Amino acid sequence: MRTSLIILSALLLAPLAACGGNGDDKLAERVEDAADNRADALESRADALEERADQVRATGESRSDAIDAADLNAEAMTAEQKNAIVANNAAAVR
Repeated sequence: MRTSLIILSALLLAPLAACGGNGDDKLAERVEDAADNRADALESRADALEERADQVRATGESRSDAIDAADLNAEAMTAEQKNAIVANNAAAVR
């Protein structure tokens, strides 16, 4: 019973504590606005990264299709040549 009375008192007093009137409301709002701006910037970067990821996937698919269409003799290639193609450091088809 006593614990619930303490919790109830804390809940009732919490709104009163927020009304300090010492200018802290404006500071708190500025902090929240700054955090929102940083979050918006992060979301913008995330959108740009997602677009780049889509482009990388599309390029990989195109390169894969080109290799299949060219019917390369991969068995005649060295490991270094294969690795260069996989790492996108060499043309897949010439």
